[in-house]
Amino acid sequence: MKTGFRTLFLFAAVSAFMFAGCGKEGPMGPQGMSGQDATVYYSEWFSPVVWSGGSGDWYFAANAPDLTQGIVENGVVLAYAWLADDVYGGSSVRPLPAYAVGANWSFLIHQYGSIEFTCDSYAAPLTDGNKFRFIAIPGTIPALKSGASGYKSEQELKGMSYKEVCKLYNIPE
Repeated sequence: MKTGFRTLFLFAAVSAFMFAGCGKEGPMGPQGMSGQDATVYYSEWFSPVVWSGGSGDWYFAANAPDLTQGIVENGVVLAYAWLADDVYGGSSVRPLPAYAVGANWSFLIHQYGSIEFTCDSYAAPLTDGNKFRFIAIPGTIPALKSGASGYKSEQELKGMSYKEVCKLYNIPE
């Protein structure tokens, strides 16, 4: 009887030990990147048809339907210029804002769905040869703000070269 009791006790102890870990859920791991990827929008290169404004305050607006309120308010918009008369012979893409060709070049979102490029030169900037582009990164990428999981923070993105940003988001140059 003692042997039967010991066997039953040992069987119960081993069974309890084996099932003690079952049914318990451990803490959740971090969310994978594929569950949090968002579409990064980018424009083609475009040139202004005409510059509006006057001496020291030139601008042109471009249709940009991807620049929604959500992206503008919560994401990051990067803009670039390829200037024909640049000291690098038009072979360099400059992040905006920038000083080049004797003027300050910049951009602003004056209304959702549109982007405005600006130049403070005295004479009207060229329409031929000057090209502009934007890249819009939605704020739905949680790590955009935290800089975690391989994503970059807004400041890091603004400090990267055009080629680095294109490579990071698989954007054709």
